[in-house]
Amino acid sequence: MTKHPCNSPPPYSKDLARRVEALVESEPYRLATNDPDFLEQDDLRPVRLQLEYLKTETAMRRHGIRSTIIVFGSARLRSKEQLEAGIAALDAELQKTPELQKTPRNAELQASKEELGKRRAYAKYYDEARKFSFTVSQRIQREGRCDFVVITGGGPGIMEAANRGADDAGARSIGLNIDLPREQVPNPYISPELCFQFRYFALRKLHFLMRARALVAFPGGFGTLDELFEVLTLVQTKKVSPLPIVLIGKAYWSRVVDFEFLAEEGFISRDDLGLFTIVETADAAVEFIRDFYDGKPPQ
Repeated sequence: MTKHPCNSPPPYSKDLARRVEALVESEPYRLATNDPDFLEQDDLRPVRLQLEYLKTETAMRRHGIRSTIIVFGSARLRSKEQLEAGIAALDAELQKTPELQKTPRNAELQASKEELGKRRAYAKYYDEARKFSFTVSQRIQREGRCDFVVITGGGPGIMEAANRGADDAGARSIGLNIDLPREQVPNPYISPELCFQFRYFALRKLHFLMRARALVAFPGGFGTLDELFEVLTLVQTKKVSPLPIVLIGKAYWSRVVDFEFLAEEGFISRDDLGLFTIVETADAAVEFIRDFYDGKPPQ
């Protein structure tokens, strides 16, 4: 017959003061809010979701953030200066290895150099993202309003460029980082009081959209496409009000997604092609958003 655990209490110290000390230090005695092991349990997921929503929402309200403009794009894109510095560092490393010595390390460095070289064609989008963010931040926030505050995923690449543009303008911007298996840190241009970290993609996406009045997407990978198509779906299904959606980079977007084919085959209606526009520059994106709101800030 199996003994119930309650029938086998652990031995207790006869020193009452030591017993009190042990009780105070014990895991069951911790306040629930101060017990990370308890908060990590599966049963506490609803509480974690609520806390993740409330922490960011409370801060947004406290800092008077009325509306935002989302900037999405690849974390892998770099500015021209960053690329050239990276290539120079690889060249210096390659020079340490005799050219005729075909080592795995040599091949790895060469592959990294080729990959950085390919990204030169996309470096202009770092500059465009920075310029776009500077322009919208300067126009709106210089008037003392917390409208069209740039919000990004908080990481490197296009996200860094967008936060950096707002910083150039002396304006605030928001970063919503996500906790990932590989290390990710926020870029240094996010306003410290508006730099957040999320466990759940769903809550992060919720905060991207709660105050969004425009979305600008630069070239990117799975994450950018996921976020873009979720917003397109929500607008298409009228789950959110229409907002200007601008894709920057005609050559990239026309190859990555054949929107015309989707309409021709009836997978989307031809009217759905009007949910977004594709442009090449930051100035064109600003103009499109301004025309959407007829020169007036969003309400």
